[in-house]
Amino acid sequence: EEGVPVPSGRITRARVVIINMGVIEKIKEIEAEMARTQKNKATEYHLGQLKAKLAKLRTELQEPAGKGGSSEQGFEVQKFGDGRVALIGFPSVGKSTLLNKLTGTDSEAAAYEFTTLTCVPGTIHMRGTKIQMLDLPGIIEGASEGKGRGRQVIAVCKSADLLLMVLDAGKPHYHKEILTKELEACGMRLNKKPPNVTYRKKKTGGLTVTSLVPQSVVDDKMVHRILSEYRVHNADLVLKEDISVDDLIDVIEGNRKYVKCLYVYNKIDVCTIEEVDEIARRPNSIPVSCYADLNLDDGSQFDLLHRIWDMMGLVRVYTKKTGNKPDFGDPVVLSEDRGGTTMKHFCRYIHRNMVEEFNYGLVWGTSSKHMPQRCGLSHRLHDEDVVQLVKKKVIGGSEARGRFRQGQKEYIRTVDRVKKAALKT
Repeated sequence: EEGVPVPSGRITRARVVIINMGVIEKIKEIEAEMARTQKNKATEYHLGQLKAKLAKLRTELQEPAGKGGSSEQGFEVQKFGDGRVALIGFPSVGKSTLLNKLTGTDSEAAAYEFTTLTCVPGTIHMRGTKIQMLDLPGIIEGASEGKGRGRQVIAVCKSADLLLMVLDAGKPHYHKEILTKELEACGMRLNKKPPNVTYRKKKTGGLTVTSLVPQSVVDDKMVHRILSEYRVHNADLVLKEDISVDDLIDVIEGNRKYVKCLYVYNKIDVCTIEEVDEIARRPNSIPVSCYADLNLDDGSQFDLLHRIWDMMGLVRVYTKKTGNKPDFGDPVVLSEDRGGTTMKHFCRYIHRNMVEEFNYGLVWGTSSKHMPQRCGLSHRLHDEDVVQLVKKKVIGGSEARGRFRQGQKEYIRTVDRVKKAALKT
C-alpha cells in the first residue's frame, strides 16, 4: 500500500531471492539443453560452451549478493588442533553417533531426521596429535541451490582437511552420487588433484595455447570458445597433461577446493556379509556400524581411525637440542594440506625468522640416508623424524678477520686510505 514504510533490509533480501531464482532457472534451462543434446564430434564445442556458462552461473549463485550479506548465521567454528575432519551426509545416517563414539562429545542423536541443527565440534586424540571433528547438519538434494541451508553446511566442508561422507549401507547406492553432485556444484572436487595447467591473463598479445602432451579432448578451438564465454581474449595457457573440458573450466574459475573424501557406510549390521564385502572393496570406502561398534577402533590397520590417519597424511617431527635427548612429548605436526612437510615448513613452524637464520639441520629417521644426515631446506621429512636445527653464526667484524669474516669489507677509496706510520729503527 502507498504511504506504508517498508524496511530497506527486507527489500534487499527480497531482491536477492528474486535474483537467485532467476539464476537457478537459467541453470535448469542449460542442464535441460545439455541433456537433450547428442554427444558427438559436431556438438562437443557447443557442449563445452554450455559447461562454461553453467560454471559461471553456479559461481554467481555462490557469491553473496549485496553489501549486507545473508542474515542467516553460518556454522563455522574456530579451527583447533593439527587437522580438521567434517562429517557430511543425509539426515539420520548416524553422523552424531559416530562423533560421540570417536570423540566422546555429547551430540544429540535420535531416531528422527534433522536432530542436529548446528555444528557440533569434537576432538580425536590420536598418536600425540589432536584432530578436530565437526558434526554438521544433514543436507538434502538441492543443497547447492540453498535448500535446507545447504550452502552454509558446504562452506564449512571447504575448510576441512578430510571429508567423511556418511552413508546408510541399507539405502540405495545413488545417494553417494547425489551428495557428490551437490558438493561439486559448490566448487568442491573430491579425491582429485588440481590439473597441471598454467593459466595467466595478460593485457595484449591474444591467446597463446601451448600443449606439452597430446590432448584427446581439448584443442585450440575448444579453448577459444570457452575463454570467449569468460570474455578473456588475451591469455597464456600451458597444458602439461591431458585434461578434460571440466578441468579447463576449473582452472579458469580458480576457486575450486580439492578435498580428500572417505566414504563411511554405516549400519552394516543390517546387511549381509556379501554386501559388506562388496562395500569394503570400493575405492576410498569403509563399512562400519556405530550401533554394534564394528570397525570403528578395533586396533587393526583397516579400522576407521587408521584410515582417517592414513588419508590425512600427518607427519610428526620431534625436536632435539644439542647435547640433549629428543623431546618425544610434544611433536611438531606437519601436513601437505597445511603448507607442506619440508624442512623449510618445519623452520617456519618453529619461528618466522628461522628460515633466514637456518644453516643446516641434522635428521634422524626414515627420511635420512644415514644417522644423522645433514640436510637443507628442501629436504622432505617423514613421520616420527627427529630434527636438530643449527643456526648461522653471526660474528662481528672486529672479532673475525680474513677468511673468517662474515660480512663484506667496507670499501675505502685509495686516496682516502690512511698510511701507516713508518717503523722505528
